[in-house]
Amino acid sequence: MTKAELVNDIAIATGYDKTSIGVIVESFMDNIKKNVTKGENVYLRGFGSFVSKTRKAKIARNISQSTSIRVPEHQIASFKPAAEFAQAMRDKK
Repeated sequence: MTKAELVNDIAIATGYDKTSIGVIVESFMDNIKKNVTKGENVYLRGFGSFVSKTRKAKIARNISQSTSIRVPEHQIASFKPAAEFAQAMRDKK
C-alpha cells in the first residue's frame, strides 16, 4: 500500500477530503520522524512503537575488493508491533 492509497482509504472511511487527510498523514509521519530522530520513542497503543536503537561499531568486509572497513556506532529507527498487532499477523490465514 502506498501513501496515496492510505490517504484514499482513510478519506473513504471518514468522509473527509483527500487533501485534508494527506496533510494529516504527512504531519503524523513528520512528527514520528522528528521525535525518533531526537532519540524519543513513540508509542501507539494497540499498534506499535517507533524507537531509536544504537548499533555498535563493527568491522565490515568488502568481499569484491578484499578489504575491511570500520563502521562506526550509529542510530537506526526501528518499529516493534504491539502484541495485538503481532498476534493478528500470526493468526492471519
